[in-house]
Amino acid sequence: MPRQEHIAWDTFTGTAIYGVSPMSTYRLKNLLCPRSVALVGASPRHGSVGRAILDNIRKAQFKGEFGLVNPRYPEIDGVATVGSIQELAFAPELVVLTTPAQSIAGLVDEAGRRGAAGAVIVSAGLNHGAKALADAAERAAQKYGMRLIGPNCLGIMMPGVSLNASFSAHMPAAGNLALISQSGAIAAGMVDWAAQRSVGFSGIVSIGDQLDVDIADLLDYFALDEKTHAILLYIEAIKDARKFMSAARAAARVKPVVVVKSGRLAQGAKAAATHTGALAGADAVYDAAFRRAGMLRVSDLRELFDCAETLGRVKSLPGKRLAILTNGGGIGVLAVDRLVELGGVPADISPAIHKRLDAVLPPTWSKSNPVDIIGDADAARYAVALEALLADPENDAVLVMNVQTAIARADEIAAAVTGVVEKYRAEHRIRPKPVLAVWVGADQSIGNVLSGAGIPNYQTGGDAVLGFMHLVRHHEVVEILAQVPPAMPADFAPEKEAARKVVAAALADGRSWLDPIEVKRLLDAYYIAFVPTFAAADAEEAVAHATELFALGSTVVLKIMSRDIVHKSDVGGVVLNLTSPDAVRKAAADILARAKSLRPDARISGVMVQAMVVRAKTRELILGLADDPTFGTVVVFGRGGTAVEIINDKSLSLPPLDLHLARRLIERTRVSRLLRAYRDVPAVKHDAVAMVLVKLAQMAADIPEIRGLDINPLLADETGVLAVDARVVVGHAEPKFRGSGHANFAVRPYPSQWQRHITVKEGWRVFVRPIRPEDEPLIHEMLKHVTMHDLRLRFFAPMKQFSHEFIARLTQLDYARAMAFVAFDDASNEVVGVVRIHSDSIYETGEYAILLRSDLKGRGLGWTLMQMIIEYAKSEGLKTISGDVLSENTVMLAMCRNLGFEVKPDPVEHEICNVRLTL
Repeated sequence: MPRQEHIAWDTFTGTAIYGVSPMSTYRLKNLLCPRSVALVGASPRHGSVGRAILDNIRKAQFKGEFGLVNPRYPEIDGVATVGSIQELAFAPELVVLTTPAQSIAGLVDEAGRRGAAGAVIVSAGLNHGAKALADAAERAAQKYGMRLIGPNCLGIMMPGVSLNASFSAHMPAAGNLALISQSGAIAAGMVDWAAQRSVGFSGIVSIGDQLDVDIADLLDYFALDEKTHAILLYIEAIKDARKFMSAARAAARVKPVVVVKSGRLAQGAKAAATHTGALAGADAVYDAAFRRAGMLRVSDLRELFDCAETLGRVKSLPGKRLAILTNGGGIGVLAVDRLVELGGVPADISPAIHKRLDAVLPPTWSKSNPVDIIGDADAARYAVALEALLADPENDAVLVMNVQTAIARADEIAAAVTGVVEKYRAEHRIRPKPVLAVWVGADQSIGNVLSGAGIPNYQTGGDAVLGFMHLVRHHEVVEILAQVPPAMPADFAPEKEAARKVVAAALADGRSWLDPIEVKRLLDAYYIAFVPTFAAADAEEAVAHATELFALGSTVVLKIMSRDIVHKSDVGGVVLNLTSPDAVRKAAADILARAKSLRPDARISGVMVQAMVVRAKTRELILGLADDPTFGTVVVFGRGGTAVEIINDKSLSLPPLDLHLARRLIERTRVSRLLRAYRDVPAVKHDAVAMVLVKLAQMAADIPEIRGLDINPLLADETGVLAVDARVVVGHAEPKFRGSGHANFAVRPYPSQWQRHITVKEGWRVFVRPIRPEDEPLIHEMLKHVTMHDLRLRFFAPMKQFSHEFIARLTQLDYARAMAFVAFDDASNEVVGVVRIHSDSIYETGEYAILLRSDLKGRGLGWTLMQMIIEYAKSEGLKTISGDVLSENTVMLAMCRNLGFEVKPDPVEHEICNVRLTL
């Protein structure tokens, strides 16, 4: 098998092995860009899946070796067959299987013995109802290190290598969009749409049931693919949320990732026990996950098509100022309305360009944006106006709109516009401004002219503006993703042990709900203010507690206290504004009687006595935690009160949170506007609400046994915040994700626990911590101290420079599947070394690499960093660490042996040794 290409370095002693390609892409290039293919199960019968795939492979004119396997026929449509994979004259890199499900495991084993890198299993019948068959196929693949796509999939289409191993009706043209789809029908539909719009693809993969290769693996692959400028996803469900989030965040940093998900209106929250759980419906959590990952979510296939139209022709966008050129004022104004609604900015016209337009346009032009050049505008007028707008530094892109008239021919105007754009691009090859187009009601021929010139074109102005805003959003998310997943606040020290004892006591008692007093103690431990609260077993005890509150000048509220009655108001279990002992005594008796009557099955402990809080200008909010079966812990914020589900003003986020992320969470709700000052109502105390959200995220990290929590209402005003009521659901922790720490968080916090001060030989003091995005310039500086000889040892050629994109990908980790420790000299604060590990797709093996400054080798830093990465791998539960070392690098090989690595010559590339450590 050809070795996976690494772009890498290791200079412990001058050998480069720093692999950048994540191990989740292991052998995927062999599957998606194979040099040889075998089709097993082809049939002479027209209308069969096997025959359709055979015809497609031949029509696409695959250039590599190709063989057919079918023991029943000597040839199919003129192509000779063999009886088994072993009889092929070549070892196929890719095997395509269309045979019955029962035969798949045996064929995978046979393909592995023959040396295949992987298989596309088109066959159905290996899903949930046939788990034993699927498991057998997976075991066979793992035995030979094979990768599997499918089963139950359409197949793959890779125009770059002229491979159509699918039963799609058409082969897409080559282009720069990648499509990953859980639905074969969606993939086929995208191909048909693309053919009509002259949009091409770098690859289309229908993943089916994801027995092995999943969405995350393919995100990793296409993120590294230079031919892919944007990635489109069709998702039905995610299997491994942490792996998905890690891959999605990494991909979205370097190129747009657009997702459409089915099942948006599924009623998954109907039976939720808490208000927070009801608000955190399944699709709302997916939406939060996509947002946190930096993905661009679209609502339906049309929007996905429009997004593909934009991303397939425009690579980047520097800002969100849009200039609009039109011959119809009405459609221009509608486009501006939509732009503002989506958060874009109508571009100003600079004085110089305004003067230039005055000189070439009729005096009746609009004098502002949208630039309405009047209904009789011809091709020449469009051309001079567009040239002017493209020269204006006050805009970032131009939308050209045309309404057909009997005065000027729409096709001539389109030709003039494309001519201006092509000339402009020739003169501005580095980041030219995007030009988008809308020809209302135009013939397809005009769309073809625009598409042929690489100009994204749409049916309506609204569609065009939405396409523009997708570019804007991607520019924004790249900046957000460059931020480190936050660690918990350094200046916040909750009483964790006290809180854990509260939860542990409830679990030991066999309870799933904390009682009100326990809830108060839990919130107190995290310094979340809670209204004074007492538990009373009967009316007389309630009177005694109420008397204490009356003495403080407070009125009293009583609430039913029962493990089985979650929503107290449903049984009339809340009485407000009690002002005397007699009123308390009567209210307590009434509440207990009503509860016993309406819920005779409920266990009733008594009543809760609280101080009545009256704040005239307060806002009622809800904050909480929910436990999602896919993405783990979710933080919820919204408008509170008894009608919380009806109002449905909420926003969700995946933890961890810092103040910045908490503010963004709040800003996505309508109620956030009420937190600001208005009329005679002062603004809520700055960051008081956001800090409670951060504290709840911290609580979820510290106590994974909390399965659900809501504070409703949380009162907020200019003095701060106060929790009036809260519910907490607890249960034994069941980690959802592999690896150590925060096992219910789909996004890992910054692992600050791995920061260390170490001393190596000769008293040299070094500070080591997990890498951060802002380390990029320091890594560039370190590379200046790596000799050309050291770099040549890995690349077999001098490496003169490393791009921003290359180093950014090394420094921007989310710490779920990859870790890099960077070492700083204590005296100079310069980076002196880096060690890195990246796990494989099944989280069993990690591939390591290490880099030191060439002038600082031999001082013990390499040994120390290797020990640290081994310690980290053990803590993550990895079973082995592996790496590649040049055979001539005897010092590195000696160190590996001393650390316990097994060293073997590579069976293919004899100048390389494979090193492997069993943990």
